[in-house]
Amino acid sequence: MEKIHDESKQGESLVLEAKPSNTKKLFIESYGCSMNFSDSEIVASILADQGYNTTQKLEEADLVLVNTCSIRDKAEQTVRKRLEKYNAIKRINPKMKVGVLGCMAERLKSQFLDEEKIVDLVVGPDAYKDLPNLLQEVEEGRDAINVILSKDETYGDISPVRLNSNGINAFVTITRGCDNMCTFCVVPFTRGRERSREPQSIYEEIRDLNNRGFKEVTLLGQNVDSYLWYGGGLKKEYEKASEMQKATAVDFAQLLEACAIQFPKMRFRFSTSNPQDMHEEVLHVIARHPNVCNYIHLPVQSGSTRILQEMNRQHTREEYMALVDKIYAIIPDCSISQDMIAGFPTETEADHQDTLSLMEYVKYDFGYMFSYSERPGTLAARKMPDDVPDEVKKRRLQEIVDKQLELSLVRTSRFLGQTVEVLVEKSSKKSDADWSGRSLQNTVVVFPKEHYKLGDFVLVKVHECTSATLIGEAIGYSPMQAE
Repeated sequence: MEKIHDESKQGESLVLEAKPSNTKKLFIESYGCSMNFSDSEIVASILADQGYNTTQKLEEADLVLVNTCSIRDKAEQTVRKRLEKYNAIKRINPKMKVGVLGCMAERLKSQFLDEEKIVDLVVGPDAYKDLPNLLQEVEEGRDAINVILSKDETYGDISPVRLNSNGINAFVTITRGCDNMCTFCVVPFTRGRERSREPQSIYEEIRDLNNRGFKEVTLLGQNVDSYLWYGGGLKKEYEKASEMQKATAVDFAQLLEACAIQFPKMRFRFSTSNPQDMHEEVLHVIARHPNVCNYIHLPVQSGSTRILQEMNRQHTREEYMALVDKIYAIIPDCSISQDMIAGFPTETEADHQDTLSLMEYVKYDFGYMFSYSERPGTLAARKMPDDVPDEVKKRRLQEIVDKQLELSLVRTSRFLGQTVEVLVEKSSKKSDADWSGRSLQNTVVVFPKEHYKLGDFVLVKVHECTSATLIGEAIGYSPMQAE
């Protein structure tokens, strides 16, 4: 598995400010996508009301939870190794309880309890509100499981705590689930049908973040561009809505613009977009509002139309390229990133070359690249033999990674001599004398700290770059900086 410019916090234990009245300790660790980290904040909020403060010390925890990813086999193997670690400590501290949350819990269900007997509770992504009841079951000596998928749960009524927060960036979930049924993907089976969150609850959550001094929000969903709130249930039932519901419906472009207008001193990003669902109006919203970042994560998975059809991706190579043309026409300085799979079943050398040529055409700024991993329960696993040899997958993946490194350097080089707006997020990993933040295009920027502070919007003139980082000098505050 390879990633370029990976911003995830794989396996990071999460902690929040303690409530003095709480007496129990929760250790929660997350793997996978940003949605899992956002869900862990919801879980911590629910359990804070049940007497649990979070801790970063595994050994002192009363309850250990791991929020899991099933997108690839390697992710699941990583979780299994962590469960072995938890159980080694549990043998020393028998009162400790261990639970699995998220997509892996949903996929394997009772197998954790019945066959492997390595956890005390199993909780799917739509069942976190049931945690108090499940913990009571555990306390009474019974195994506890709830993996029921919901058609309407969005957790819009839960105010998430912000775990390990820098007080600057936050995730806000706007959709849950996915209806796209890509043949390689487990998400529709582990997170259920697609549903959108009521917009007012989104605005209220962002308003709370704004009041607390947060400067940037990433709107999250498996497919944010298909966001549609009409006062009803599932998106695919929209045709049954009343005329009044349809007249007052809110789509993603409207939601994004409302956020930008209501909170002009906050930056907004969003992830993830699906090519067939990205509408032109979203691009115009990005172009109109300086506080909406000029960056789109636009997964494609393959550059071959034939392979895209095998993946059930609902778009062709040519349609994807036309969308990219439109993005660059409306937002000329936009950055685009990709997800790419090497070695999908039946992939030929010609298909692989189509992927490399598409990368060259789009000129992605960075990407997330993997070799194909068969996931049990998916259509690809049931109907498509994994027929590309491992050595061929590895070679093709390396060629994709090499191509992306080449393109990334080209893309960062375009900023040499330019001035970019940077939100200061943390100290640089390489030097405590430098700040690190991201530009509107989602590129990491490093510059001397001087008198600037965390959370400042700073204008930085770029004089050097690598394939992933811009290096420069601050020349003053951005107009985004609050008075």
